[in-house]
Amino acid sequence: MDAPTRKHKPIVSVSDYDKIDGQYANHTDTMALSLGVAQYDADEISLKIWRMRNGKWSRMSEEMPIHRNLDLSILFIKTLIEGYNEQSFLVKPEQKLTSHPYNGSIQDVMNYYNENKTILEPRLKELKRLLEEWL
Repeated sequence: MDAPTRKHKPIVSVSDYDKIDGQYANHTDTMALSLGVAQYDADEISLKIWRMRNGKWSRMSEEMPIHRNLDLSILFIKTLIEGYNEQSFLVKPEQKLTSHPYNGSIQDVMNYYNENKTILEPRLKELKRLLEEWL
């Protein structure tokens, strides 16, 4: 399914994402991903996850600034590489990673990665390849 043109205006999109949504493929409400003009500011570019429930576009569809997506990717990758360390930095020195042990452990993240490696690793390799090509 194509990303609709609504307040967020797609410039580039991944249609039929429901067929390739990792472990949720063919069993997901995420129909498309897009990169486009942000609904909250026509001067900004954002990413959007398009969700559909009961045949209608869902209010659970999410739009985020690109830097937040990159920061989330950095957070995930740094956690895999370093685990939790008070001296680890996310983006800037004042933005340290914080552990919330009452919600789970870093080992839970590692276990999740290992259990889903066949889905996650190709995406990480593609991200690496693109970054090496670009930078």
